[in-house]
Amino acid sequence: MQELIPGIIYCFAALFIILDPLLSVPIFSAMTKGQSSAEIHKQAFIAVAVAGGLMYGVLVFNTTIFNILGLKMPAFQIAGGLILLLLGIQEALGIELGRHKEHSTTAAGVVIGTPLLCGPGTITTVMLLSKDYGIIIPFIAITLALIATWLVLYFSDTIQRVLGEVVTDIMGKVLGMLVAAIAVQIVASGVLAYGALI
Repeated sequence: MQELIPGIIYCFAALFIILDPLLSVPIFSAMTKGQSSAEIHKQAFIAVAVAGGLMYGVLVFNTTIFNILGLKMPAFQIAGGLILLLLGIQEALGIELGRHKEHSTTAAGVVIGTPLLCGPGTITTVMLLSKDYGIIIPFIAITLALIATWLVLYFSDTIQRVLGEVVTDIMGKVLGMLVAAIAVQIVASGVLAYGALI
């Protein structure tokens, strides 16, 4: 028990930091702008469900999924980075890329779920934690981190109201640029890692 609690706390902290739901609030609010509270709450659940599904899948199956599909982590890194780059550009410039009405109701939840919440960094973190702590401790930590993330996204409209529309809009654009910069770094790291494999 003495080793269990510190392990859970460490894993939770690592996962919550890498998930960074507060970074997603302005972007999530921008993508769900004009939607009802019920729809926003639904999108929050979808985002956490998508991220959670990937995280639990990686925890249980680890690299098996990539091996079955013949994929390498750098390839996933590059793909996730490119999607994240498009999202960053979209938020920074206030434009919409490839938006279709029939998909608009689920777009926010899916895009926030991955690659923003659960991207290559999160997947790598889960893999490393599973090697160090096994399955049980990271499983509990993932669950706690997802609950905390869901609460942040669930109350994103309240957070937005407290901050104000102008502040949220400015934060969204600034964070959009930061997301784009992070994406470029992820792609660059993926390209270098992929090159090393060839």
